[in-house]
Amino acid sequence: MEKKSAPIIIANDAKSKEHAAAVLGLYDEMITKKQAGAAAEKYLRPDYIQHNPLIPTSAKSLGEFFGETIKVHNKLHVEIYRVIAGGDYVFAHVNFVNLFNEDPNDRGIAGVDIYRFDENGKMAEHWDVLQPVPDPETSANDNGMF
Repeated sequence: MEKKSAPIIIANDAKSKEHAAAVLGLYDEMITKKQAGAAAEKYLRPDYIQHNPLIPTSAKSLGEFFGETIKVHNKLHVEIYRVIAGGDYVFAHVNFVNLFNEDPNDRGIAGVDIYRFDENGKMAEHWDVLQPVPDPETSANDNGMF
């Protein structure tokens, strides 16, 4: 697996930079600091629309999902590789390690999270694309996921 360095953040205007910072804050508070409910309340609209079929819609539901997931998989962490923000959208290229297991050798779940922000700077909607990180020995190339 590639060595993790600081994430690349691309945001060209003040609003985009604020949105990118909010996404980084959400990951930090929800997953790293294990304050899922408080983070959901802080960064998301209450009527937050969720497109991931594993999680019900609403900020409260996302907070509960990660709150329970962290209890079961306390090694869960997120590695952030890229954050690209423009207008009302932020795209984050991440790796969720130990999201569904406690395996110390877990390679993680590569993801692209897409957030839409409202006019008040709160996350209003979310989509994601997730893919297990494969064993490098079975990969058709040496480029890696990140």
